[in-house]
Amino acid sequence: MLNLIYKDFKLAINPFFLVLPFVTGALMLIPGWLYFLVLMYFCFFTVPNVFANYKTNNDLMLSTLMPVKRKDIVASRMLSIMALEVLHIGVAVIYAIINRNLYDQTWFYFIQPNVAYFGLSFIMFALFNVTLFPIYFKTGYTYGVATVVSTTVMLIFAGAMEYFAITNRVMGQFLRGSEGMMSHIGLLSFGIAVFVVLGFLGYKLSVKSFEKVDI
Repeated sequence: MLNLIYKDFKLAINPFFLVLPFVTGALMLIPGWLYFLVLMYFCFFTVPNVFANYKTNNDLMLSTLMPVKRKDIVASRMLSIMALEVLHIGVAVIYAIINRNLYDQTWFYFIQPNVAYFGLSFIMFALFNVTLFPIYFKTGYTYGVATVVSTTVMLIFAGAMEYFAITNRVMGQFLRGSEGMMSHIGLLSFGIAVFVVLGFLGYKLSVKSFEKVDI
């Protein structure tokens, strides 16, 4: 498994995508911005380019010629992408801490980059993954429909969270406030759990789809 992940990072994941989180993460320093967009850039740019590299390098054929099971191919590809997602979130946390120390947090109109925000971010990525991979592994080759559908799901979720934070006073105070730290930590824990559970569900659905592919 580790060798397959290593292959993915050598053949498909350009080192630039390991640096990109530090570039896009700096957008967390914009006061009062739509901070969900910071993490969305991963889905807008990194994922399509990585999948394009898989296709260009004919990685599917290479992987199937190796003495590995199809479920291992699915697992390595998902773990590689999910590792990049966690990297983006980790870097965003650093910038969020800087943000919290730079600005007055009382006037933010949208959701602040707080602990609750990162809980929602894990859920956003979870929804993206559970949609992306099962569709993608129906062929293991084409990725256009998968990225469009999964990105749409992600945008709907993030938009809904921002909408409710603005229109619902109680939810807005919770998501945009700095009080209720234990509740925020609870949401973060829940978000991480959803990320793991939906990741596993996405893996199971992807394996089921990929087993039917005639390569």
